[in-house]
Formats: sequence, structure tokens, C-alpha cells
Amino acid sequence: MRMLGKAVLSRVLQFGYNCGKSFLCSYFKEVLMSETKESVQVKAYLKPTCGWSNGVRAVLRKYSLPYEDIDILSNPVAYMEMVKKSHQRLSPCVEINGVMLADVSGEEVESYLLQEGLVERVESSDNTPTNQGCPSH
Repeated sequence: MRMLGKAVLSRVLQFGYNCGKSFLCSYFKEVLMSETKESVQVKAYLKPTCGWSNGVRAVLRKYSLPYEDIDILSNPVAYMEMVKKSHQRLSPCVEINGVMLADVSGEEVESYLLQEGLVERVESSDNTPTNQGCPSH
């Protein structure tokens, strides 16, 4: 969809949100959210087996967002990139469209995505905790 069309559609849905459950309204909302998801760029600086990192992965899976899973344990260059971008050493860190969320849980990532209108809330049958560290922490 062209940018002008997307902007107009976004405004129509914003101000005409109470259009009910009409097919046309549902269709336009689905098209807008689909294009929004495609435009979301996510780089996730994660540990392979960390509970916090698994929570971030669960949220990104829940919303079917493509993301780059960067292993900061086996790649020291990636770890230093994370530190430089986030200005701290804790993980996970998630960069969404150039905005760095430092030392976040899956719940915090989900909250950011919803607040910014990048996704619409959905339910998930995935029972992965999104706000919990590893049992050994």
C-alpha cells in the first residue's frame, strides 16, 4: 500500500474505530496491521538459554514479528555492539525500529509494541514466562 493510502487508512481507523465488526472495517484493520508488522525491524541481543531472553522470543513469536536473534554469549563483537548501543551491560536488549530497549523482559517488549501501535493485542497458547529469569538466577 502506498504511504498516502496507509496514512489515510490509519486516520480512518483511528477516528472511525467504532465502525463495529463490519467486514470492511475488519479487512482494513487487518491490512494496516499486516503492513505495520512487515515494516517493524527488530534486533534482539539475547542469550541462548536465559529465561528473560526466552520471554522476549515468546513475545516476538506471539506477534509473528520477524527478528534477528543475536547470541551475545558466543559473539563478543555482538555483545560489545549491544553495550555500545544500550549504554549498559545487562541483557536482553531489543532494538525496535532504531529504538533500544535495554535490559527488558518480554512483558516490557510487548508493552512497548502495543503502546507504539506496532501490534494489536492477541492471545497466545504459548506458556513461556515473559517476565522471569532462569531458575539458577
